[in-house]
Amino acid sequence: MITELWNKYKSLIMYVVFGALTTVVNMGAYYVSYNLLHIPNVPSAAIAWILAVAFAFVTNKLWVFDSPSFDAQTLKHEIPTFFGARIATGVLDVVIMYLAVDVAHMNPTVWKLISNVLVIIINYVASKLIIFRKKSE
Repeated sequence: MITELWNKYKSLIMYVVFGALTTVVNMGAYYVSYNLLHIPNVPSAAIAWILAVAFAFVTNKLWVFDSPSFDAQTLKHEIPTFFGARIATGVLDVVIMYLAVDVAHMNPTVWKLISNVLVIIINYVASKLIIFRKKSE
């Protein structure tokens, strides 16, 4: 029974685990950039996004969606779709941070967390249905 549940929900469970770790990378990079290095909000959000996306590609490809192939045909599909989706959600993240922090003067840490939750949900759907979709699905 546990094996059945694991097989059925493995990608979701692994995505939650690596999504949490990606959030830690994103939030940590943002915190260091914004609070310790005093880099302005939007560049800090962009730096955090770049580091989180690099981490997410490797973990999603290898451990979440079991796509271990690095052949040219596979990468021709995965790289542009992954990074394209992440650019779209990265822009969403920066817009949310700009509106919440720079325009509305709300708490940057709270809004970074809210933004990350939205981005993680959108990225899972894109990864599952488009980017790392198994050919048999």
